[in-house]
Amino acid sequence: MGSEVKPGRGLKSWAQRHLNAGFAAGFLLVLLTYLIFSQQFAISAPNAVTRKSARAADKQVIKAPGGTVNEDDRIEVNMLERVNRVSNDRLYKEGERKREQEWQPKETEVPVPHKETSGAVPTESPKRDATDAKPSETGKVVCSKNGPYSDTCDVDGDVRTNGTALSVTLVPASWSERHEWKIRPYTRRFMTGIQEVTVTQLGSPQEDAPQCTITHDVPAVLFALGGLTGNYWHDFSDVLVPLFVASRRYGGELQFLVSNIQPWWLGKYEAIVRRLSKYDAVDLDRDKQVRCFRHVTVGLRMHKELSIVPEWAPGGHRLSMADFTRFLRETYALPREAPLSLRQFPDKKPRLLLIHRAHYRRFVNVPEIMQAAASAGFEVAVANPRGDAPVDEIARQVNSYDVLLGVHGAGLTNALFLPAGAVVIQVVPYGKLEDMARKDFGEPVADMGLRYLEYSVAAEESTLLEMLGPEHPVIKDPESVHRSGWDKVAEFYLGKQDVRIDINRFAPTLAQALDHLRHQ
Repeated sequence: MGSEVKPGRGLKSWAQRHLNAGFAAGFLLVLLTYLIFSQQFAISAPNAVTRKSARAADKQVIKAPGGTVNEDDRIEVNMLERVNRVSNDRLYKEGERKREQEWQPKETEVPVPHKETSGAVPTESPKRDATDAKPSETGKVVCSKNGPYSDTCDVDGDVRTNGTALSVTLVPASWSERHEWKIRPYTRRFMTGIQEVTVTQLGSPQEDAPQCTITHDVPAVLFALGGLTGNYWHDFSDVLVPLFVASRRYGGELQFLVSNIQPWWLGKYEAIVRRLSKYDAVDLDRDKQVRCFRHVTVGLRMHKELSIVPEWAPGGHRLSMADFTRFLRETYALPREAPLSLRQFPDKKPRLLLIHRAHYRRFVNVPEIMQAAASAGFEVAVANPRGDAPVDEIARQVNSYDVLLGVHGAGLTNALFLPAGAVVIQVVPYGKLEDMARKDFGEPVADMGLRYLEYSVAAEESTLLEMLGPEHPVIKDPESVHRSGWDKVAEFYLGKQDVRIDINRFAPTLAQALDHLRHQ
């Protein structure tokens, strides 16, 4: 015989069962709605270019033996730095470009109390054996870590460098607050593989400090090689131009302290380095000496790509890119200071040098381009400079021309050796690369005192059209490729593209170059 159910208890069980059922149905409805909307927003356009991570983009950089970048096989723009510095969602945002142009240096200065001195002994050599640093009347550390590219410190006073420890120490004359900075002495702060230098201002003279084994009577500049050096454009943009700015005011009377030293690199650019410093560079990583100086600059400051902002030059010296190219002409004894003036010599033909790349981003119709330039009134030659060619040999060749023509790439760096007032024609590959092209070459060329002309390749002039077809997003929607990330931009527009110049479309650019020389 079954038990009797009480009315109150039955009503409660019935309500609970229906409440549970309602809750379950509501949950299923919400889940179904979420799935429908999430699927709608997850749908991507057909043939969309997929996005890779920054780690994958890092792997795009091809390193040659010894850690240097192979100039022919690697993508010749500063990929590592851009992947880190610029968001993968948009290459060269106009807002970031404007921020970099308008940025002004902000420095942190830490003074050290005045130190009384007595009887400093002068020397005739730039260095001498010593057990302690020469007394200094001043002491301070000025560090800048807010620039668009680089971190630097200027250290004045009783400064001691310990190469094996990668440290720079300022010993104060009396009690002071202790400070410490970490500086990557390469011009691009996001560059991987570059060891940091520790810059320390001690709290008092009694605090432990490395004892000097050599004291120098000249200042020092401490910088690192490696990174993207080995690529011709980066050699100048990342090292030689900033090194010129940091050291030119000393007239060769300074010491270079080089971390991650590359002997082959110093050999290749020996003429430039020797004019900036009269003394052999110190291999800092293997230097067991404690060297003492009155002034050390730690790191090189890059103002902008392959150029100089005169107002930012140290010591009140308003150096410019025109000063740097003049310095190069003097260094390599280049004979021409100015291009051919058709106004003075109307019967002569100006000379045009076409830079022909061996690999990607090649001209595929060189004979037609040469014929068009000759018909416009130029004497034309083609060059494919080898990566191992002596710089002085390349410099003399380029200096003998009035116009330099080439697709965006390291070869256009040779504009540095043109006479002032000459013309550079940059052919910008298809793919909305104009901002990058102007930043890497357009603005620097103008700063050198040269005439800059730009020719942008149309889709019909790109071999990518034949390779991928007109409906591929690389052709149809370059903006989507830029949104996908820098690695895809580099892969297609820089790494797989050659150009076939439309001669009729290119003719007005040649006419502009000729017209400029008529007014020289």
